[in-house]
Order: sequence, then C-alpha cells, then structure tokens
Amino acid sequence: MHKILVTGINGQVGYELLSALAALGEVIGLTRQQLDLTQTEQIWQVLNHYQPTIIVNPAAYTAVDKAESDSATAYQVNQYAPQIMAQWAAQYDALLIHYSTDYVFDGTKDSPYLEHDVTNPQSVYGRSKCLGEEAIRQAQAKYFILRTSWVFGVHGHNFIKTILRLAKERSSLNIVADQHGAPTSAMLIADVTAQIVRHYINNPNNNSDYGTYHVSALGQTTWYDYACFIVQTALDNEQKLALTVQDIQPIASSSYPVPAKRPTNSRLNCDKLRLYFDLNLANWQLDVAQVIARLK
Repeated sequence: MHKILVTGINGQVGYELLSALAALGEVIGLTRQQLDLTQTEQIWQVLNHYQPTIIVNPAAYTAVDKAESDSATAYQVNQYAPQIMAQWAAQYDALLIHYSTDYVFDGTKDSPYLEHDVTNPQSVYGRSKCLGEEAIRQAQAKYFILRTSWVFGVHGHNFIKTILRLAKERSSLNIVADQHGAPTSAMLIADVTAQIVRHYINNPNNNSDYGTYHVSALGQTTWYDYACFIVQTALDNEQKLALTVQDIQPIASSSYPVPAKRPTNSRLNCDKLRLYFDLNLANWQLDVAQVIARLK
C-alpha cells in the first residue's frame, strides 16, 4: 500500500485532498504546525520519519501582495521547500506532486497558455513559484507539477467568500474587469490529483507521463463577471444581500493598484491533461454554484 503524505491540509486544496486520496493508500495529512516549510531541516526530518512513497504538496506562500515585502519567506516556502522535497523524492524513489500557478507567466499572451510557453513572472510570488518548478525539475525525481488558477473552495479564504461578505456589508462594489481566467475549485484539483495518483499506481514504470500539466476549469471569465455570477447565484439561492448585480461596477486594473502585478491573461490550456489522463473537466460555473450553495 502506498503511503501518501499531504502538506498544508488546512488550505483549500489540502483539505479536499484528504478525502480525494483516501481510497488510494495510507494518507498522512500534515498541518503547517506539523510541517513548517520555512524550517528547512524539519522538511527532511519529517519525510525521513514518515517515509512516504508519494508526496503531495499543496502548501504554499500564497499572500501575493504580502510577498512583495516578505520575499524571504515566499522563496523559502515556494522555492526551497519543494526543492528539498524533490531531492528527498529522488533519493528514495518517491513521487512528488506539486502545485504551481498562472503567475509564472506575464499574462500578455492573447490565447490560453500552454505548458511549454516561456515563463516570465512579474511578481515575487510568481518568481518564487517559477523557481520552485525549476528546482523540482533539476532534482530528477518522479514528479507532476500541476499549474492552476483562481482557486476557490468551501474551506479557506477565497474570492467567493470575500464577495459574499462584501455583498452583505456594502451597497456597491467596484471589481476589476480586464483580467481573464477560469475559477478552479479545490475539489476539481483534488479529483484530478487522485486520477493522476491512480494512474501512477497502475502504471509505475511509465516515465513518459511525468512533467508539467495545466489544471483549470473549462470556460473563462473576468473578476467582474465572476463577481456578478456569485451575487446572482447567491440571490437565486435566497441569500440575503445588501446589493444586486446592478450595483457592481467594472473597473480597470489601473484603478485598483496593488503591490503585486497580476497577469492580464491567466487562461491555461488543459488539452495535455485531458489527453494524457482522459479527464473531463467541468465548466467553472458548476463548481462555483455548488460552493455558494454549501456556504448558505
């Protein structure tokens, strides 16, 4: 039986991974308190202690704006911690599954990004995640890097919860309308991960499948249209809000300055994932509606 170690189980994806992977082996879920990725020596010690055959690492420094002034921590968690995991995995012939982000790209491409497109991160967060990817590849371990975007879920902090909270407190909202992407649920990411783990268990010597894959829901939207969908869905579910869709105004990114630059285009092409693993990905609206219903 495989021993599957999952980091960051208090996060959105980590929380969903516990149940998604439960049928595939002995799952060891660790919180940030049990495995602090800022403590380099602790990572190796914990892996030696549990001796996992599969490491799944959704833990990350995701405070995008804070990373601009706290770069040392961002690089420690997003670059050096995955590097150590990959080196350990290479030494002990374990599989590493690691999650990355659309922020490794500069967002200037006109079409959805492919896995082999040139990276050009524009923020500390993006650079730290990009260097984490490179460190994993250089360690020569068995690995899957899953890049995703605009993550949300029932557990943890995300855009849906923020919009629902603000829609109860305010009579109007201004939301950025010139950034494009696909909201992707933690449930979808966990389900895809489980499919990849199952594939790996059934095909342990199929080295050609290792590499980088894009994982996002089907379709695309803007933060403004996403916010409108959240509010309208909540109203349809008879949630009490202080505003309607008509009270949400589209604005340009330039009107909402933040420390870290966001990609204008966060769309990810997921054809490779669907081809290699025969996966059907749902439209983003489906999972968003389900999460809103569960947050009543």
